[in-house]
Amino acid sequence: MAPVKVFGSAGFTNVARVLVCLEEVGVEYEVVDIDFLAKEQKKPEHLARNPFGEIPAFQDGDLMLFESRAIGKYILRKYRTDEVDMLRESNPGEAAMVDVWTEVQANQYNKALAPIVYECIIYPTAYGIPTNQKVVDESMEKLKKVLDVYEARLSKHKYLAGNFISFADLNHFAFTCCFMGTPYASLFDSFPCVKAWWKNLMSRPSTRKLSANLPKMV
Repeated sequence: MAPVKVFGSAGFTNVARVLVCLEEVGVEYEVVDIDFLAKEQKKPEHLARNPFGEIPAFQDGDLMLFESRAIGKYILRKYRTDEVDMLRESNPGEAAMVDVWTEVQANQYNKALAPIVYECIIYPTAYGIPTNQKVVDESMEKLKKVLDVYEARLSKHKYLAGNFISFADLNHFAFTCCFMGTPYASLFDSFPCVKAWWKNLMSRPSTRKLSANLPKMV
């Protein structure tokens, strides 16, 4: 069977979200590089894969998907086993908690943490734009409030959806890994339960393998 294809650079956080799911289920895949800075994502052949001209896109036989969270769910659903069951769809309550914390990552955590990564790493290294310290400082204050909630949750559960690793946890991998490459990584030291959760997440073969691809400060 031909490997599935992921269109986009492995160094992009949304692409890494898809790749970590593939690594967890042990499916063979091929990364087809799309040169983002050269705007290859806006060319007709890629627009046929993702009509919004973004990455990633994903191909499994005749099926073409876009939007990284939807792709991740597809992978974890199709290749679910008793050992790798990260959506917990056989248990409505557990599945709901996976969904809740997946939404929290997208709408609370990422909105606080991602601007720090962009200001400290992406803008300076990819575009030569200096860091806007005001944005960083404001985002750090937002992130502290979000991490207060995470600390309370993780003081009662090993992982976000419960005492089992899930898609909700995997969603945090890429941007948090980049954040740990900024001067602000020590923030996690103030949240011991969050720090332990992150250490557990980064102890997995999938995240260890993929972390080397993600951008860091130079």
